[in-house]
Amino acid sequence: MISISNLSDPNFVLTGFPGLGGDYIWLAIPFSSIYAMVFLGNCMVLHVIRTEPSLHEPMFYFLAMLALTDLCMGLSTVPTVLGILLGLLEEISLGCCIAQSYFIHGLSFMESSVLLAMSFDRYIAICNPLRYSSILTNDKIMKIGIAILGRSSLLIPPAIIRLKFLNYCRPHILSHSFCLHQDLIRMACSDIRFNSIYALFLVISTLLLDSLLILISYSMILHTVLAIASREERVKSLQTCVSHISAVLVFYIPIIGLTMVHRFGKHLSPLVHVLMGNIYIIFPPLMNPIIYSIKTQQIRRRIQRLFYLKGT
Repeated sequence: MISISNLSDPNFVLTGFPGLGGDYIWLAIPFSSIYAMVFLGNCMVLHVIRTEPSLHEPMFYFLAMLALTDLCMGLSTVPTVLGILLGLLEEISLGCCIAQSYFIHGLSFMESSVLLAMSFDRYIAICNPLRYSSILTNDKIMKIGIAILGRSSLLIPPAIIRLKFLNYCRPHILSHSFCLHQDLIRMACSDIRFNSIYALFLVISTLLLDSLLILISYSMILHTVLAIASREERVKSLQTCVSHISAVLVFYIPIIGLTMVHRFGKHLSPLVHVLMGNIYIIFPPLMNPIIYSIKTQQIRRRIQRLFYLKGT
């Protein structure tokens, strides 16, 4: 049957957790706890960086950008995920779906861009330490932040806006608890070649390019570190990169996993697809504050002091 006309927005059914419908209220508890940890963890990182003068350095400015991106990613998906689990939401309109898709994909590209900027920061700090403060000035960091925001928000609209004008005649059932661009074009009967080609271009020019540049920067960092005579200095230099490397892995491994499931896992249970989608969305925002709180000495000490003061 041909779908609803473009004059009125169709509604799309949000997929919860197939086979676990009777346990939604119990699933809501861990998911609510995870989202609470995402919000509190990233807000704490932002608060510590803002209030601690010793953390007003390029490395921590980039970390603040990462925390803000993770915070927004959580905010963009929590209404639909918890709405389903609490029985408050079953469907989403096309307009809301497009908006959510824009924020999810835009924030993913933004996180990738921030991780690339952080790898550049580590490269300058280790390979050119004497010029670190002159290269990464506050003005340069602000320009990098604006470039990241522009790149992440202005490249996506050509594909996202076109979703509004497609005809959706296939079953209006989303694969996840939130909206993704690839899910919407899967249900469209219109010509989707532009969306498919442009989406591929975006992935190549952002996620793939960023990961390649991060890899190149770390190969140069490793080359510089191995040239250091003192073993202690080599270890100390590499330790400053551990948090960032962990954040890169936490971001890219779920993306690769979700891509593999979509590409080769059509025989798998729909529950696997839904779980991988949720891991892709909430795992990086959950883990990044933990990683930086444990691995970054300045942040760890400041958080410990913060809780000590509150305890007294």
